[in-house]
Amino acid sequence: MSTPHADGPLYLGFDLSTQQLKAIIVDSQLKTVAQAKADFDDDFGKKYGIHKGVHVRPASGEVIAPVAMWLEALDLVLSRLSATATASVMGRIRAVSGAGQQHGSVFWNSRAAECLRGLDPKRGGLVDQLPAALAHDVSPNWQDQSTQAECDAFDAALGGRQRLAERFTGTQIMRLRRILPEMYKKTAHISLVSSWLASVLLGALAPLDVSDVCGMNLWDMNEQRYSKELLALAAGGDGKPADDLRAKLGEPLPDGGASLGSISPYFVARYGFNTKCEIIPFTGDNPATILALPLRPLDAIVSLGTSTTFLMNTPNYRPDGSYHFFNHPTTAGHYMFMLCYKNGGLAREKVRDNLKLQSDNGDAQQPRPSAQVDHNREWDAFNQAVLETPPLDMSKTGDRAKMGLYFPLRETVPNIRPGTWRFTCMPDGSDLQPVSEPWATATDPRIITESQALSMRLRSKNLVHSPRDGLPAQPRRIYLVGGGSHNPAIARVLGDVLGGADGIYKLDVGGSACALGGAYKALWALEREPNQTFDDLIAARWKEEGAVERIGDSYRPETYAKYGDVLGAFEAMEQHLLAEEKRD
Repeated sequence: MSTPHADGPLYLGFDLSTQQLKAIIVDSQLKTVAQAKADFDDDFGKKYGIHKGVHVRPASGEVIAPVAMWLEALDLVLSRLSATATASVMGRIRAVSGAGQQHGSVFWNSRAAECLRGLDPKRGGLVDQLPAALAHDVSPNWQDQSTQAECDAFDAALGGRQRLAERFTGTQIMRLRRILPEMYKKTAHISLVSSWLASVLLGALAPLDVSDVCGMNLWDMNEQRYSKELLALAAGGDGKPADDLRAKLGEPLPDGGASLGSISPYFVARYGFNTKCEIIPFTGDNPATILALPLRPLDAIVSLGTSTTFLMNTPNYRPDGSYHFFNHPTTAGHYMFMLCYKNGGLAREKVRDNLKLQSDNGDAQQPRPSAQVDHNREWDAFNQAVLETPPLDMSKTGDRAKMGLYFPLRETVPNIRPGTWRFTCMPDGSDLQPVSEPWATATDPRIITESQALSMRLRSKNLVHSPRDGLPAQPRRIYLVGGGSHNPAIARVLGDVLGGADGIYKLDVGGSACALGGAYKALWALEREPNQTFDDLIAARWKEEGAVERIGDSYRPETYAKYGDVLGAFEAMEQHLLAEEKRD
């Protein structure tokens, strides 16, 4: 942590995720001053009976979180933050922004505005006052799987023109309106998790964010307004029902850096905030991630966690059913492109564990010793196998290229059932053939890592262009975050497949990327010059030392071209499996 200038301005960012609420304070030079967090299971697990931040109802597929728990968490985090920071630090916070888990919703009743406006620390904490403002005491979580009937209804009404996700807010609203009609009737306002947290801090109902609204399946990206057709479907009819739903949602704010007003007096009295501290629109957690560094067009972030996520800042809007576009949270006319794979770290771990099992049993195909191994010993054999296997396992002229899909879970990109499939083709991508017998166990680590990267390259190819003269289209820089970012073998393959003309980098912001993005967003809102973009302001103050480490040179022309030659075959492999599943 830094020692900030004694009277300089400070900025606070929040991240309300599924399992934690984090808060981080930065100064004008982007230095971290103080931070705190609440872990829902550790701090509230016994009281609320949650596991990993949520309640799961297997019979219905519902995954929900108690809103009261979030209220308690906000008071707890601010208590911890103010205990860590001095009173003068809290009083110097000029603006607050942050992130909320995407797609979740909170249903307010007609007393919401009154209860928010009347918050008083003398009457207890937030949990003592704001539950009275709720029409529904739980929030559907992004992991929810209870809305298949609503998704089918959307698909039928739209003739398959709209690919919907169960977790998205529009279908959640449609289901709750159907199963809880009295609750829906009492609902005066619907917030996303991001705008809900902003509302509590503001002491008034905050509008939806221009980026987060895109994750509802209710927003028309082309027209930049709510879709009348989708509103009518979710609301149960055109005309008044659709108009009522639109009124409950309110119009999103187009300027991600606008001030919503000053912080609620409750937080001034209880935690020492300045009365002039401003609340800036909160956004979704994925959009906030790309605000944690000056991500320029053609830069990409690959998050290598339990799931794998590919994010890119782009001025091009080219929709497709296999990925998502969001309005950029700060830059008008730009978009955030997002791919999200369920089978990320989980799939790699299963291959790793199978390799270890074979090695323990004396498999003759176990990898040879290598000096290039990860510091984490459980990944040593996996990394050795990746680095010692040539691209596509083609070691000599005439070898066929190997490709595969490894899905322990049903995948969404593409929507294929669980299973493992192996194919080969000629080096130019011709003569694609399924493989009936598994190949050597030590080959799988390279192939699974390549397959995940090939899917990203396939789906982002129309959004990238040449970063400079003489180079084929590819990302400029690739930043890796998450547990897999520590693995040099994975980094090497991502660079081989995706390119990255200026290198592969590991981004380490202490696990607080979303909260940090929120703090930077608050800073930009107050310190920007006229027409100064978020990325320009942050880039001018960004110090890579300590936050970014170059871990790969990435683009290698011959290797990059090899993967380009089989990209069509990789797509054909996916289409073959999709058609096969449809026949079954």
